[in-house]
Amino acid sequence: MTTPESRPAVRLPVARPPGEDALTDAAQHDDDWCAGPAAAGADAAGADAAGADAGWLRAARRARALSWFSLAWMTGEGALGLAAGVSAGSISLVGWALGSVIEGLASIIVIWRFTGSRTLSEGAERHAQRAVALSFFLLAPYLVVESLRDLVGGQDVTSSTLGLVVTAASLVVMPLLGRAKQRLGARLGSEATSGEGLQNLMCAAQAAAVLVGLTATATLGWSWLDPAVGLLLAGWAVYEGVEAWRGDACC
Repeated sequence: MTTPESRPAVRLPVARPPGEDALTDAAQHDDDWCAGPAAAGADAAGADAAGADAGWLRAARRARALSWFSLAWMTGEGALGLAAGVSAGSISLVGWALGSVIEGLASIIVIWRFTGSRTLSEGAERHAQRAVALSFFLLAPYLVVESLRDLVGGQDVTSSTLGLVVTAASLVVMPLLGRAKQRLGARLGSEATSGEGLQNLMCAAQAAAVLVGLTATATLGWSWLDPAVGLLLAGWAVYEGVEAWRGDACC
């Protein structure tokens, strides 16, 4: 037997005032309309972010490709420049050729930075930045010792056709590479890439200095100018190494 207490409760429909359904529907429509632009904006922002990511990755691949090209160029430039420098007895030409080895090392660092999972790693960027900064310091001690030795003891420097050709070629190619890498470094937020580009610009400036030194030695007999250029290049390398370590290469 069912008692009144055990019967299930029955909820009777509650009559709403006339027009309440319309008001509720209108409020819901307003909420949807307000959320619509925000959602559309979020979708657009997501699309922009996806596009920016794709562009960033393309820039990273380009930075790596330019570093591969630089590495191949530096290998040939360094070998030819070293042979020409030893033959001519030019410390600045030898130092410039050895500088190609250092620049090749910077290229290897950037290739490492933008390979595989390291491409999106902030930690890899910091390690690469410091490694490129240290590479600036590798050349300075050699240039200082050899330049001082030549200034004190004297060193006969002869003109070198091969040296002139190699440095002239570098004077054309390196500024193009350097500026491209600095633009990519700014685009990627990569101080390692910017630092490598700065080394390319330094290489061009070194090539110009070597050309001036060799020409002055051949025409005016100013043998002191060659080691003096070597000392200036050593000081510049230290300065740029400090700046790159501080993270000022990407400006």
